[in-house]
Amino acid sequence: MAPSETLRVALLGYGFAGKSFHAPLLRTVDGLSLRLVASSRPEAVHVDLPGVAVIASALEAATHPDVDVVVVATPNETHASLAEAALRAGKHVVVDKPFTVTLAQARGLALLAKTQGRVLSVFQNRRWDSDFLALEALLARGALGRVTHVESRFDRFRPEVRSRWREQPVPGAGIWFDLGPHLVDQALQLFGVPDTVVALLSANREGSAIEDWSQVTLVYPRRYVVLQASMLVAGGLPRFAVHGTRGSWLKHGMDAQERRLVAGELPGAEDWGEDPSPGRLLTGAAGESLVTEAPRGDYRRFYAGVRDAVRGLARNPVTPAQAVAVSSVLEAALESARRGCAREPDLTPEERRAFLADTDVTEAGSPGP
Repeated sequence: MAPSETLRVALLGYGFAGKSFHAPLLRTVDGLSLRLVASSRPEAVHVDLPGVAVIASALEAATHPDVDVVVVATPNETHASLAEAALRAGKHVVVDKPFTVTLAQARGLALLAKTQGRVLSVFQNRRWDSDFLALEALLARGALGRVTHVESRFDRFRPEVRSRWREQPVPGAGIWFDLGPHLVDQALQLFGVPDTVVALLSANREGSAIEDWSQVTLVYPRRYVVLQASMLVAGGLPRFAVHGTRGSWLKHGMDAQERRLVAGELPGAEDWGEDPSPGRLLTGAAGESLVTEAPRGDYRRFYAGVRDAVRGLARNPVTPAQAVAVSSVLEAALESARRGCAREPDLTPEERRAFLADTDVTEAGSPGP
Protein backbone atom coordinates (compact mmCIF):
# COMPACT_ATOMS: atom_id res chain seq x y z
CA MET A 1 0.00 0.00 0.00
CA ALA A 2 1.32 3.43 -0.94
CA PRO A 3 2.31 5.56 2.08
CA SER A 4 -0.08 8.34 1.03
CA GLU A 5 -3.03 6.19 -0.01
CA THR A 6 -6.30 6.94 1.77
CA LEU A 7 -7.67 3.99 3.74
CA ARG A 8 -11.33 3.16 3.22
CA VAL A 9 -13.04 2.36 6.53
CA ALA A 10 -16.18 0.43 7.50
CA LEU A 11 -17.65 1.08 10.94
CA LEU A 12 -19.70 -1.79 12.36
CA GLY A 13 -22.25 -0.43 14.82
CA TYR A 14 -23.60 3.06 15.44
CA GLY A 15 -24.54 2.86 19.09
CA PHE A 16 -22.82 4.84 21.83
CA ALA A 17 -19.25 3.80 20.94
CA GLY A 18 -19.65 4.05 17.18
CA LYS A 19 -21.47 7.38 17.18
CA SER A 20 -19.65 9.18 20.00
CA PHE A 21 -16.09 7.91 19.62
CA HIS A 22 -15.20 6.12 16.42
CA ALA A 23 -17.11 8.13 13.82
CA PRO A 24 -15.87 11.58 15.00
CA LEU A 25 -12.27 10.37 15.20
CA LEU A 26 -12.39 8.63 11.81
CA ARG A 27 -13.79 11.80 10.27
CA THR A 28 -10.96 13.98 11.56
CA VAL A 29 -7.82 11.89 10.99
CA ASP A 30 -6.07 12.53 7.67
CA GLY A 31 -5.67 9.49 5.47
CA LEU A 32 -8.83 7.75 6.69
CA SER A 33 -12.16 7.85 4.86
CA LEU A 34 -15.30 6.52 6.53
CA ARG A 35 -17.15 4.95 3.60
CA LEU A 36 -19.59 2.46 5.15
CA VAL A 37 -21.54 2.01 8.39
CA ALA A 38 -23.34 -1.15 9.46
CA SER A 39 -26.47 -0.17 11.36
CA SER A 40 -30.15 -1.09 11.63
CA ARG A 41 -30.93 2.64 11.96
CA PRO A 42 -29.86 4.28 8.68
CA GLU A 43 -31.83 7.45 9.41
CA ALA A 44 -29.82 8.04 12.61
CA VAL A 45 -26.54 7.54 10.75
CA HIS A 46 -27.48 9.84 7.89
CA VAL A 47 -28.32 12.69 10.28
CA ASP A 48 -24.63 12.75 11.23
CA LEU A 49 -23.05 11.24 8.11
CA PRO A 50 -25.18 12.14 5.09
CA GLY A 51 -22.62 10.98 2.54
CA VAL A 52 -21.83 7.58 4.06
CA ALA A 53 -23.41 4.35 2.83
CA VAL A 54 -25.36 2.33 5.40
CA ILE A 55 -26.16 -1.37 5.31
CA ALA A 56 -27.93 -3.48 7.90
CA SER A 57 -25.61 -6.48 7.91
CA ALA A 58 -22.47 -6.16 10.04
CA LEU A 59 -21.06 -9.31 8.45
CA GLU A 60 -21.56 -7.90 4.96
CA ALA A 61 -19.83 -4.67 5.95
CA ALA A 62 -16.96 -6.58 7.57
CA THR A 63 -16.22 -8.38 4.31
CA HIS A 64 -17.11 -5.62 1.83
CA PRO A 65 -14.74 -5.55 -1.17
CA ASP A 66 -14.41 -1.75 -1.17
CA VAL A 67 -13.07 -1.50 2.39
CA ASP A 68 -9.49 -1.63 3.72
CA VAL A 69 -10.05 -1.23 7.47
CA VAL A 70 -12.94 -2.56 9.55
CA VAL A 71 -13.81 -1.05 12.95
CA VAL A 72 -15.86 -3.37 15.17
CA ALA A 73 -18.03 -1.34 17.57
CA THR A 74 -20.88 -3.82 18.02
CA PRO A 75 -22.01 -5.52 21.27
CA ASN A 76 -19.10 -7.21 23.02
CA GLU A 77 -20.14 -10.81 22.42
CA THR A 78 -20.00 -10.24 18.63
CA HIS A 79 -16.47 -8.79 18.55
CA ALA A 80 -14.64 -12.07 17.98
CA SER A 81 -16.81 -13.41 15.17
CA LEU A 82 -16.92 -10.14 13.21
CA ALA A 83 -13.21 -9.48 13.63
CA GLU A 84 -12.49 -13.02 12.44
CA ALA A 85 -14.67 -12.56 9.36
CA ALA A 86 -12.95 -9.27 8.51
CA LEU A 87 -9.46 -10.72 8.93
CA ARG A 88 -10.30 -13.74 6.76
CA ALA A 89 -11.54 -11.29 4.12
CA GLY A 90 -8.11 -9.63 4.13
CA LYS A 91 -9.07 -6.51 6.08
CA HIS A 92 -7.11 -4.67 8.74
CA VAL A 93 -9.18 -4.57 11.92
CA VAL A 94 -9.77 -2.30 14.91
CA VAL A 95 -11.88 -3.75 17.72
CA ASP A 96 -13.50 -1.60 20.38
CA LYS A 97 -12.71 -2.61 23.96
CA PRO A 98 -13.09 -5.19 25.33
CA PHE A 99 -11.17 -6.99 22.59
CA THR A 100 -13.08 -10.22 23.19
CA VAL A 101 -15.08 -11.76 26.03
CA THR A 102 -12.70 -14.71 26.54
CA LEU A 103 -8.95 -15.19 26.53
CA ALA A 104 -9.31 -18.07 24.09
CA GLN A 105 -11.00 -15.77 21.57
CA ALA A 106 -8.26 -13.17 22.02
CA ARG A 107 -5.57 -15.76 21.33
CA GLY A 108 -7.43 -17.00 18.26
CA LEU A 109 -7.70 -13.53 16.73
CA ALA A 110 -4.06 -12.71 17.47
CA LEU A 111 -2.93 -15.86 15.69
CA LEU A 112 -5.25 -15.25 12.74
CA ALA A 113 -3.99 -11.68 12.27
CA LYS A 114 -0.43 -12.95 12.21
CA THR A 115 -1.32 -15.67 9.70
CA GLN A 116 -3.18 -13.20 7.48
CA GLY A 117 -0.47 -10.56 7.73
CA ARG A 118 -2.95 -7.88 8.76
CA VAL A 119 -2.94 -5.14 11.39
CA LEU A 120 -5.21 -6.01 14.31
CA SER A 121 -5.60 -3.33 16.98
CA VAL A 122 -7.81 -2.55 19.96
CA PHE A 123 -9.34 0.84 20.69
CA GLN A 124 -7.60 1.64 23.98
CA ASN A 125 -8.18 5.37 23.61
CA ARG A 126 -7.53 6.06 27.30
CA ARG A 127 -3.79 5.79 26.66
CA TRP A 128 -4.24 9.27 25.19
CA ASP A 129 -6.04 10.79 28.18
CA SER A 130 -4.28 13.89 29.48
CA ASP A 131 -4.08 12.56 33.04
CA PHE A 132 -2.62 9.21 31.97
CA LEU A 133 0.01 10.96 29.86
CA ALA A 134 0.86 13.13 32.87
CA LEU A 135 1.27 10.07 35.10
CA GLU A 136 3.43 8.34 32.49
CA ALA A 137 5.73 11.36 32.41
CA LEU A 138 5.96 11.55 36.21
CA LEU A 139 6.90 7.87 36.50
CA ALA A 140 9.38 8.08 33.62
CA ARG A 141 11.36 10.79 35.43
CA GLY A 142 11.10 9.08 38.83
CA ALA A 143 9.22 11.94 40.50
CA LEU A 144 7.46 9.56 42.92
CA GLY A 145 10.41 7.28 43.61
CA ARG A 146 9.50 3.61 43.78
CA VAL A 147 5.72 3.39 43.42
CA THR A 148 4.19 1.21 46.13
CA HIS A 149 0.43 1.80 45.90
CA VAL A 150 -1.87 2.98 43.11
CA GLU A 151 -5.60 3.62 43.05
CA SER A 152 -7.07 4.08 39.57
CA ARG A 153 -10.80 4.45 39.15
CA PHE A 154 -13.58 5.16 36.66
CA ASP A 155 -16.87 5.98 38.34
CA ARG A 156 -20.36 6.96 37.30
CA PHE A 157 -23.50 7.87 39.24
CA ARG A 158 -26.30 6.05 37.45
CA PRO A 159 -28.54 4.54 40.13
CA GLU A 160 -31.23 3.47 37.66
CA VAL A 161 -30.65 0.28 35.65
CA ARG A 162 -31.15 1.14 31.99
CA SER A 163 -32.61 -1.02 29.24
CA ARG A 164 -29.44 -1.57 27.23
CA TRP A 165 -27.36 -4.64 26.51
CA ARG A 166 -24.43 -3.43 28.64
CA GLU A 167 -26.65 -3.76 31.72
CA GLN A 168 -28.29 -7.07 30.84
CA PRO A 169 -27.05 -10.60 31.71
CA VAL A 170 -25.37 -11.31 28.35
CA PRO A 171 -21.74 -12.25 27.62
CA GLY A 172 -19.42 -9.28 27.92
CA ALA A 173 -21.85 -7.06 29.84
CA GLY A 174 -21.27 -5.47 33.23
CA ILE A 175 -18.94 -2.80 34.54
CA TRP A 176 -15.81 -4.99 34.54
CA PHE A 177 -16.02 -5.55 30.78
CA ASP A 178 -17.10 -1.95 30.19
CA LEU A 179 -14.55 0.04 32.22
CA GLY A 180 -12.16 -2.69 33.36
CA PRO A 181 -10.36 -2.93 29.98
CA HIS A 182 -9.35 0.74 30.24
CA LEU A 183 -8.12 0.39 33.81
CA VAL A 184 -6.22 -2.83 33.11
CA ASP A 185 -4.62 -1.58 29.89
CA GLN A 186 -3.35 1.57 31.56
CA ALA A 187 -1.94 -0.41 34.50
CA LEU A 188 -0.15 -2.87 32.21
CA GLN A 189 1.36 -0.04 30.20
CA LEU A 190 2.77 1.47 33.38
CA PHE A 191 3.77 -1.59 35.40
CA GLY A 192 3.60 -4.70 33.20
CA VAL A 193 1.72 -7.95 33.84
CA PRO A 194 1.03 -8.55 37.56
CA ASP A 195 1.99 -11.67 39.49
CA THR A 196 -1.58 -12.25 40.69
CA VAL A 197 -5.04 -10.70 40.56
CA VAL A 198 -7.48 -10.42 43.48
CA ALA A 199 -11.01 -9.31 42.60
CA LEU A 200 -14.36 -8.43 44.11
CA LEU A 201 -17.36 -7.89 41.80
CA SER A 202 -20.86 -6.99 42.93
CA ALA A 203 -24.33 -5.91 41.73
CA ASN A 204 -25.19 -3.04 44.10
CA ARG A 205 -28.05 -1.20 42.39
CA GLU A 206 -31.67 -2.17 42.90
CA GLY A 207 -32.71 -4.49 40.07
CA SER A 208 -29.22 -4.89 38.64
CA ALA A 209 -28.71 -8.28 36.94
CA ILE A 210 -24.98 -7.82 36.37
CA GLU A 211 -22.06 -6.45 38.38
CA ASP A 212 -22.02 -2.67 38.63
CA TRP A 213 -19.17 -2.37 41.14
CA SER A 214 -15.67 -3.78 40.96
CA GLN A 215 -12.49 -3.63 43.00
CA VAL A 216 -9.58 -5.50 41.47
CA THR A 217 -6.06 -5.50 42.88
CA LEU A 218 -3.08 -6.26 40.69
CA VAL A 219 -0.31 -7.65 42.88
CA TYR A 220 3.32 -6.95 42.00
CA PRO A 221 6.48 -7.35 44.10
CA ARG A 222 6.17 -4.64 46.79
CA ARG A 223 3.45 -2.86 44.80
CA TYR A 224 -0.37 -2.97 44.70
CA VAL A 225 -2.43 -1.44 41.92
CA VAL A 226 -6.11 -1.15 42.88
CA LEU A 227 -8.56 -0.75 40.00
CA GLN A 228 -12.02 0.46 40.97
CA ALA A 229 -15.22 1.15 39.04
CA SER A 230 -18.72 1.85 40.25
CA MET A 231 -22.10 3.05 39.01
CA LEU A 232 -22.88 4.51 42.46
CA VAL A 233 -20.16 7.09 43.10
CA ALA A 234 -21.21 10.73 42.88
CA GLY A 235 -18.02 12.70 42.35
CA GLY A 236 -15.23 13.76 44.65
CA LEU A 237 -12.88 10.77 44.59
CA PRO A 238 -9.52 11.04 42.80
CA ARG A 239 -9.25 9.54 39.34
CA PHE A 240 -5.67 8.62 40.28
CA ALA A 241 -4.01 8.37 43.68
CA VAL A 242 -0.40 7.22 43.25
CA HIS A 243 1.97 6.83 46.19
CA GLY A 244 5.71 6.23 46.20
CA THR A 245 8.87 6.60 48.24
CA ARG A 246 9.29 10.27 47.24
CA GLY A 247 5.70 11.46 47.45
CA SER A 248 2.16 11.12 46.13
CA TRP A 249 0.28 12.28 43.04
CA LEU A 250 -3.44 13.01 43.19
CA LYS A 251 -5.60 13.74 40.17
CA HIS A 252 -9.30 14.64 40.33
CA GLY A 253 -11.65 14.80 37.36
CA MET A 254 -11.80 12.94 34.06
CA ASP A 255 -10.24 13.80 30.73
CA ALA A 256 -12.71 16.11 28.95
CA GLN A 257 -12.52 14.47 25.51
CA GLU A 258 -15.32 11.98 26.18
CA ARG A 259 -17.69 14.67 27.41
CA ARG A 260 -17.05 16.81 24.36
CA LEU A 261 -17.38 13.92 21.91
CA VAL A 262 -20.65 12.77 23.48
CA ALA A 263 -21.93 16.34 23.16
CA GLY A 264 -21.37 16.08 19.40
CA GLU A 265 -18.17 18.11 19.10
CA LEU A 266 -15.58 17.06 16.54
CA PRO A 267 -11.91 17.03 17.65
CA GLY A 268 -9.72 19.86 16.49
CA ALA A 269 -10.59 22.90 18.59
CA GLU A 270 -7.66 24.99 19.80
CA ASP A 271 -8.17 23.77 23.37
CA TRP A 272 -8.83 20.12 22.45
CA GLY A 273 -7.31 17.73 24.97
CA GLU A 274 -6.54 20.37 27.60
CA ASP A 275 -7.13 19.26 31.19
CA PRO A 276 -8.90 21.88 33.33
CA SER A 277 -7.92 20.11 36.57
CA PRO A 278 -4.24 19.07 36.51
CA GLY A 279 -2.84 16.77 39.16
CA ARG A 280 -0.85 17.74 42.25
CA LEU A 281 2.45 16.26 43.40
CA LEU A 282 2.68 16.09 47.21
CA THR A 283 6.12 15.72 48.77
CA GLY A 284 7.77 16.01 52.17
CA ALA A 285 6.39 15.35 55.63
CA ALA A 286 4.20 18.43 55.42
CA GLY A 287 2.83 17.47 52.02
CA GLU A 288 4.17 20.38 50.01
CA SER A 289 1.98 20.64 46.90
CA LEU A 290 3.01 21.31 43.32
CA VAL A 291 0.67 21.48 40.33
CA THR A 292 1.98 19.11 37.65
CA GLU A 293 2.08 19.64 33.90
CA ALA A 294 -0.84 18.15 32.02
CA PRO A 295 0.04 17.13 28.44
CA ARG A 296 -2.71 17.48 25.87
CA GLY A 297 -4.76 14.35 25.36
CA ASP A 298 -5.84 13.39 21.86
CA TYR A 299 -7.69 10.18 20.94
CA ARG A 300 -6.95 10.87 17.26
CA ARG A 301 -3.41 9.66 17.91
CA PHE A 302 -4.73 6.10 18.13
CA TYR A 303 -6.23 6.17 14.64
CA ALA A 304 -3.24 8.02 13.24
CA GLY A 305 -1.14 5.18 14.63
CA VAL A 306 -3.36 2.56 13.03
CA ARG A 307 -3.16 4.40 9.70
CA ASP A 308 0.63 4.49 9.85
CA ALA A 309 0.85 0.84 10.92
CA VAL A 310 -1.27 -0.24 7.94
CA ARG A 311 0.95 1.86 5.66
CA GLY A 312 4.02 0.16 7.13
CA LEU A 313 5.40 3.40 8.58
CA ALA A 314 5.00 2.75 12.33
CA ARG A 315 4.27 0.02 14.81
CA ASN A 316 0.72 -0.90 15.78
CA PRO A 317 -0.36 1.44 18.63
CA VAL A 318 -2.15 -1.39 20.48
CA THR A 319 -0.86 -4.82 19.49
CA PRO A 320 -2.52 -8.24 19.69
CA ALA A 321 0.06 -9.28 22.30
CA GLN A 322 -1.01 -6.36 24.50
CA ALA A 323 -4.67 -7.23 23.93
CA VAL A 324 -4.09 -10.85 24.93
CA ALA A 325 -2.35 -9.70 28.13
CA VAL A 326 -5.30 -7.45 29.02
CA SER A 327 -7.70 -10.32 28.32
CA SER A 328 -5.72 -12.58 30.64
CA VAL A 329 -6.07 -10.10 33.51
CA LEU A 330 -9.78 -9.53 32.83
CA GLU A 331 -10.34 -13.30 32.93
CA ALA A 332 -8.17 -13.77 36.02
CA ALA A 333 -10.32 -11.20 37.82
CA LEU A 334 -13.50 -13.08 36.93
CA GLU A 335 -11.97 -16.31 38.24
CA SER A 336 -10.74 -14.61 41.40
CA ALA A 337 -14.17 -13.15 42.17
CA ARG A 338 -15.84 -16.49 41.49
CA ARG A 339 -13.42 -18.57 43.58
CA GLY A 340 -12.60 -16.05 46.28
CA CYS A 341 -8.83 -16.32 45.90
CA ALA A 342 -5.91 -14.81 44.01
CA ARG A 343 -5.40 -15.94 40.42
CA GLU A 344 -2.41 -15.68 38.10
CA PRO A 345 -2.93 -14.26 34.60
CA ASP A 346 -2.94 -17.28 32.29
CA LEU A 347 -0.16 -16.24 29.93
CA THR A 348 2.43 -18.53 28.41
CA PRO A 349 6.12 -17.55 28.56
CA GLU A 350 5.95 -16.76 24.85
CA GLU A 351 2.93 -14.49 25.36
CA ARG A 352 4.71 -12.68 28.19
CA ARG A 353 7.77 -12.14 26.00
CA ALA A 354 5.59 -10.85 23.17
CA PHE A 355 3.91 -8.39 25.52
CA LEU A 356 7.24 -7.09 26.78
CA ALA A 357 8.59 -6.80 23.23
CA ASP A 358 5.62 -4.61 22.28
CA THR A 359 5.40 -2.53 25.47
CA ASP A 360 7.65 0.17 26.88
CA VAL A 361 6.66 -0.43 30.50
CA THR A 362 7.02 2.91 32.28
CA GLU A 363 8.01 1.48 35.65
CA ALA A 364 8.81 -2.23 35.69
CA GLY A 365 7.22 -4.37 38.35
CA SER A 366 10.50 -5.35 40.00
CA PRO A 367 10.98 -4.81 43.74
CA GLY A 368 13.39 -1.91 43.26
CA PRO A 369 15.65 -0.42 45.93
